[in-house]
Amino acid sequence: MNRTELERVRQWADEKLATGAEPPWAWFQYMKLRETLDAILAGMAATTMESSQRSETRRGARLRLVASIDQQDTAQLRPADSPVLLPM
Repeated sequence: MNRTELERVRQWADEKLATGAEPPWAWFQYMKLRETLDAILAGMAATTMESSQRSETRRGARLRLVASIDQQDTAQLRPADSPVLLPM
């Protein structure tokens, strides 16, 4: 669901709560739904804001090729005629 749909469901729950005609068990469920939607919407706002700020700071930064200083062919080889010891 996107933000607009979540806000629409929250508005529906608010309307149900405003009537006062719901039984206590239903009222409790609508309140839980409203609190959950508030938390989700707040989380969406926080992550959207954080990711947009992060992308602004990274706009100038690009990937660049760096020379490798790790030498892969320097491992010492075991002599071919020595036996391999296996655990027992």
